[in-house]
Amino acid sequence: MQPRNMSMSGVVDLAAVKAAQEAKAKAEQARAEAARQGGGAPGALSPADLVIDVDEAGFEQDVLQRSAEVPVVIDFWAEWCQPCKQLSPVLEKLAVEYNGRFLLAKIDVDANQMLMQQFGIQGIPAVFAVVAGQALPLFQGAAGEQQIRETLDQLVQVAEERFGLTGLTVDPDASAADRSAPAEPVGPHDATLAAAVQALDANDFGGAVRAYQNVLVDDPGNTEAKLGLAQAELLQRVHGADPQQVRKDAADRPGDVPAQIAAAELDLVGGHVEDAFGRLIETVGRTAGDDRDAARLRLLDLFEVVGPDDPRVSAARRALARALF
Repeated sequence: MQPRNMSMSGVVDLAAVKAAQEAKAKAEQARAEAARQGGGAPGALSPADLVIDVDEAGFEQDVLQRSAEVPVVIDFWAEWCQPCKQLSPVLEKLAVEYNGRFLLAKIDVDANQMLMQQFGIQGIPAVFAVVAGQALPLFQGAAGEQQIRETLDQLVQVAEERFGLTGLTVDPDASAADRSAPAEPVGPHDATLAAAVQALDANDFGGAVRAYQNVLVDDPGNTEAKLGLAQAELLQRVHGADPQQVRKDAADRPGDVPAQIAAAELDLVGGHVEDAFGRLIETVGRTAGDDRDAARLRLLDLFEVVGPDDPRVSAARRALARALF
């Protein structure tokens, strides 16, 4: 499964990895608190909640935001599609059987043409997953239950190992009333971090930068705030840029370090992580002095944006060392 980043605005959701880490931490804290009090897990879902209908208006909240908590499997279907009528019941049954390890989102392509185009779907049924804001194509067309199980097992493993998403708590006796009240913040900076994420969602990048900086003033070692600040500053730099002009400048002036940095940042925001890293590593390799330092330091900034645990960062660090020495 090869991931690609998704966002309704056409750019990568750079807060996805941070949101996944934050959601995992909050879930662990909530489970610990529930165990301490001897109660059930707060916000537990009923089995019926594991299958939802999603439209364009709710995609951001129901899919992208939820994908920071749990893998979201998307079933693209239509009423007239006969193979869909065979596949959908199998997916719905497995959603319940997997007991919260993934959430099934059903999207009617006739009513949601924009989403169909966004995912580049040529025919249905088509099944994707979104994990921490990254889209993973699973399969297209009819598939046997065993093949689906194997694919879902792989998806769950990727979600857990790479993003730390262990799934949702499912309680057969849970009701909507049990989930009506949102969980209270459990950490000293949760409210500020949540405000930063809301600012990012609203494209208020300056507000997000200030919120993350406020956290770091009190807690300089806060990894979530460090990552969030790097992401917000990047989005602030590229906001309003003309992509065509940026790419033209980089192509016309390969020795112009600021032009290469601008293009690399645009690549990263567009989800082309390896291209962004590769461009700056090549720039480091063919420059010297202050120009080399500028490219190297910005590359290190981009490593912070993606996150130190990402395997693409590890590979790029090795390539950078080769370019330097």
